[in-house]
Amino acid sequence: MTVSRQKRGRAPGLAPGFLLIGLIIAWVMALPSAALAGQEAGAAKALKPGYVGIAACTREACHTKQATAYLTSKHGRASNSDAPAAADECESCHGAGQAHMNDTKAKGLTASLSTMPARAASAVCLTCHEKGDRGTFTESIHARRNVACMSCHSVHSSTSARNLLKTKTDDATCFSCHKAERAKTMRTSHHPIAEGKMGCVSCHNPHDGSRPKMLLADSVNELCYKCHTEKRGPFLYEHAAVREDCASCHDPHGSNHPRMLQAKPPQLCQRCHYSGHGITFDLANTLAGPAVAAPSPAAAVSPTGAVVAQTVRSSRQMEHSCKNCHLAIHGSNSPSGQFFVR
Repeated sequence: MTVSRQKRGRAPGLAPGFLLIGLIIAWVMALPSAALAGQEAGAAKALKPGYVGIAACTREACHTKQATAYLTSKHGRASNSDAPAAADECESCHGAGQAHMNDTKAKGLTASLSTMPARAASAVCLTCHEKGDRGTFTESIHARRNVACMSCHSVHSSTSARNLLKTKTDDATCFSCHKAERAKTMRTSHHPIAEGKMGCVSCHNPHDGSRPKMLLADSVNELCYKCHTEKRGPFLYEHAAVREDCASCHDPHGSNHPRMLQAKPPQLCQRCHYSGHGITFDLANTLAGPAVAAPSPAAAVSPTGAVVAQTVRSSRQMEHSCKNCHLAIHGSNSPSGQFFVR
């Protein structure tokens, strides 16, 4: 005999998956309240002079929203000895709160990192986040231009899944200031940033002030070689532009030319090689070139005796690519590859 669903003790029409989801939602909603209750239960521990504890901050729903965001983040994990929750809770960053409790309408009695000068606000964060590459943040271009930690991160109102960013992704955070670079990533030839396969932090470290452009390598070339290892060499015949800087020919943020080139060949090559193959760096903009008079022996003479101007091919070689012949442009290991033709 088949046992009915009701007899097995399962609610009719309700799948086990929905029950599990309901329990998870209830647990997440109860987490902030449980955390606050736990903090109030532990408030009996001795407080420093002038400190009031997190229970006072959330009393009368003054800062409950901020405290909820704080307690559900890494900062609120009391089990972590490095987290503010294991020290003085809110007052680890905002300072002693007794003066603020005595006069809640007065301004400036506690530290507000969002309104403090950039260097002072960052100094509060760096009291804990001073390890690793963040130890050189004060020498970085961000710090020198008064970009504070709170310019990108938010402890109480972050929208990202990690790193407490103000935006959903690190790219969106960078692009909020770097508009020109954002425009370049939208061009026809670009790194797969918009596709989500890499991001700004794949090449840059926003906290490191020990390297130029906050790169993740000691130079542009070393950074490029992490992915484009076939271009590293060594080569029997090296192209000087390649050895000096990949950005001499490529724009790493994006370009409307193939392979993110700074310009389209032959104009790109003629920035350095403006002499050779008969190239005289004239300003002709057509394949035929300017009209010039033919030499007198071969000159065509009109019925009136006037010399007819003939058109000769311009030496600029418009629309002809240097890469048609110079194939190994990044370097050649062929004994006969001195000019990168093989």
